Amino acid sequence: MRFRVLGDVEMHVGGRPVDIGHARQRCVLAMLLLEANRPLPADALIDRVWTDRPPQRARQTLSGYLSRLRQVLAQVGDVHITRRSGGYVLTVDPHDVDLHRFRHLVEQARAAGDPQTADGLFRQALGLWQGEAFADLDTPWLATARQALDGERRAAQLEHFELALTRGTHREILPALTAGAAAHPLDERLAGVLMLALYRSGRSAEALHHYATLRTRLADELGTDPSLPVQRLHRRILGSGLEAPDIPAPHTPRQVVPRQLPTPARLFAGRSRELAALDRLLSAESTTTVIATVVGAAGVGKTALAVRWAHAVAERFPDGQIHLDLRGFDPGGIAVATAEAVRGFLDALGVPPARIPASTDAQIGLFRSVVADRRMLVLLDNARDVAQVRPLLPGAPGCLVLVTSRNQLTGLVAAEGAVPLPLDRLPAAEARQLLVKHLGEDRVAAEAGAVDEIIGRCAGLPLALSVVAARAATHPSFALRALSRELAETGSGLDALTAGDPHSDVRAALSWSYQRLDPGGARLFSLLGLHPGPDVAVPAVASLTGWPAPVTASRLAGLADVNMVGEPVPARYALHDLSRLYTAELARLDPGSAADRATARDRMIAHYLHTAHAAAMCLDPQRDPIRLGPLPARVVTSGFPDLELARSWIAGEYPVLLTLIEHAARTGLDGDAWRLAWTLTDFLNRTGRWSDQARVFAIAADAAHRTDDQPAEGYAQRILARALARLGRHDEAHARLRTALTLFDGLGDPAGLAHTHLGVAWVHEQQSDHHRALRHDRHALDAFRVAGHPVGEARALNNIGWRLSESGDHQRALAHTREALALCRRTGSRYDEANTLDTMGYVHDRLGEHQRAAAYFQEAIGVFREVGHRDGEANALINLGDTRRTAGDQAAARTAWQAALTILTALDHPRADAVRTRLSQSPFDG
Repeated sequence: MRFRVLGDVEMHVGGRPVDIGHARQRCVLAMLLLEANRPLPADALIDRVWTDRPPQRARQTLSGYLSRLRQVLAQVGDVHITRRSGGYVLTVDPHDVDLHRFRHLVEQARAAGDPQTADGLFRQALGLWQGEAFADLDTPWLATARQALDGERRAAQLEHFELALTRGTHREILPALTAGAAAHPLDERLAGVLMLALYRSGRSAEALHHYATLRTRLADELGTDPSLPVQRLHRRILGSGLEAPDIPAPHTPRQVVPRQLPTPARLFAGRSRELAALDRLLSAESTTTVIATVVGAAGVGKTALAVRWAHAVAERFPDGQIHLDLRGFDPGGIAVATAEAVRGFLDALGVPPARIPASTDAQIGLFRSVVADRRMLVLLDNARDVAQVRPLLPGAPGCLVLVTSRNQLTGLVAAEGAVPLPLDRLPAAEARQLLVKHLGEDRVAAEAGAVDEIIGRCAGLPLALSVVAARAATHPSFALRALSRELAETGSGLDALTAGDPHSDVRAALSWSYQRLDPGGARLFSLLGLHPGPDVAVPAVASLTGWPAPVTASRLAGLADVNMVGEPVPARYALHDLSRLYTAELARLDPGSAADRATARDRMIAHYLHTAHAAAMCLDPQRDPIRLGPLPARVVTSGFPDLELARSWIAGEYPVLLTLIEHAARTGLDGDAWRLAWTLTDFLNRTGRWSDQARVFAIAADAAHRTDDQPAEGYAQRILARALARLGRHDEAHARLRTALTLFDGLGDPAGLAHTHLGVAWVHEQQSDHHRALRHDRHALDAFRVAGHPVGEARALNNIGWRLSESGDHQRALAHTREALALCRRTGSRYDEANTLDTMGYVHDRLGEHQRAAAYFQEAIGVFREVGHRDGEANALINLGDTRRTAGDQAAARTAWQAALTILTALDHPRADAVRTRLSQSPFDG
């Protein structure tokens, strides 16, 4: 006789189940089995079975249940239910009850001196569990008992997992370990064991990602950090400080050392007290990240001070310096979002897109993991508020964060212990030093009175002083007194000027300098305010002005010489916030320029739209292009002879394009907003910027809806759905896809419907719902055929072939992929051809036709190589190696895997670890 409670409550005699009655009667038996060979009082038994709702004659009912159970147990003579003074007792051999046998085996395993013996005992004990304890019963008391027993099971599992790590059998336990961690995501001990098992299996990237996920969960749900043992383990994994002699050393991504500090101001003076205060931060002992805030009014020189000091101490931070302009007070109101900021950090640190998780929270965790144990300086410039800064703070000692803002950021001081450094206007002596740097000691000393007047009229603001000094420096024959009088006359003529307003002081200086520009320089400066920022290259400015690029470059350099624009990085120019405000004032003061400004704005947007469209079509020549309209005259655009140049242009202009999309939607240019979003689709997909993609295409969908452009809205909804699915928001993704299907169905657009069905299939695939995925792939195939869209038809056929092979229907899979291949070759779609060849290799491998599979994989490798798709080439090489191994040719398998590893290592791709594992487990015959 055997009794089970670790699963459904059951009784078996001779291996066959015995009926033990209805749920209440089984519940009585379960209570007695839990207390086997110990008395259980009748009142306690009633309370456990019925809790606070016993029947009217509970004791009589209980007596009836016990009588029927005795009849069942009478089939064997050594198990009895008897009544004693202390209550009812079930007399049974504990080894015949799975719970008591489990406990006995666990005790034996813990006492065993031999790891192999202990492993066998743990396996026996855990193998007794058939599911949750008392799975078929539900009472409040049993729910509590079930939770306690689950704790015993988890403790035994953890000890078994830890034993497996000791014995070097970590790969065997990974599936169960991963499932356990998913079921108990806040169990730090379990998380640590999983991290170590992943690391020792050559999957260090997954170990680091699991730590980042754990840290985020603990912070969000409990408001705590991981325990010190888990933190230490994480740091050791990052530093490859763990020993695993039984496997090859895991791949550690190359450590990129970012050097992002902007060019420091060429002429800088004063601020010795503030610089000394910053220096003292370097000697401060801290167990957390050191944070300092430089706060003050606009134009007071916060950025100049921070950049100057950062350059001076850069060598103290050998692991790099990161800089980000958060644009917290951008006149256009478009500050940098957290998702955009943290993704920029990860890119700067060299984290490859394939290793970056989808959610922003996970990306923050990864950023903090990557910079742990590094000495880095992080400069966050122009922060709007504490909420914008806090997610971007490293979480470990060794880093120093310098934040500039017009706000006081008292929350950082109170909660994070930031050191505040208020910055006021330059004292007269330091303002004089700045003018000396610009004009020389002799010239300043010769007109001391005029210098005092200039300092007073500029109110000690470095930006205003620099603008005036630059004007004086370019005209060495001008008397400083004459310049002072001109400045006074200009300032008194501005209605907006009020004493003590730093904006007004700078505006006076800008106005004075602007009025002395030549007509070309003045027009260029006023038009630059139309660019949404953060910075701009010469071709875009040439389109804005309508001038040839060389003329534009020369005039931009002239504005930089007189400090009317900055050049934060070579060949890219930027307006200071206050300069941008002043250009807006110029537009208001000159209504007659409205038409010229509108035309200039249209040219600028056309530059970005046409150039981005060319880059997008270079990234994927098989895309269905969109109609852009005629290119306006005098717009400078660029073509892209190769994929790398196209990718480089989009990456360089990406912050501008993001800002421009938001700016266009805010200013009524809805058509431009969704078209610009369209150009970013492939770049966002290939770089895994799912949060940005969701934000951009939500804007695009709304913009298209406002203009009643239903095809555009359908497209935007489809791409938005992909991003939402990547972020784990599958229900929202399906809702967006339903909207797209409705739109394309109403339009009678079969191609749009087909693409959307492919999108629905893809989301179902992410949810492991392969049946629904196959159904929508078939809908897509039918719609592509109606539309006469052979490229889409080939993609749908290939998808169907893959899914059929996955379900074991290999012959039908081959029929679909052969048809897809013919279409690819007829249309010249080489990338789709390579994918289809790879699928055909997979199908033949599943059929056991390894030589034919290898031939298809080799052909796919050649096409992937031709189109420059390195990731696809590596994947096909892995498949080739797998089929060679199955065919028994280990040498050829190793050759293919090694070629794949070379590519994946160059890409810093996470699949490289899996290939290393293949190589380490494959015998080497050479």
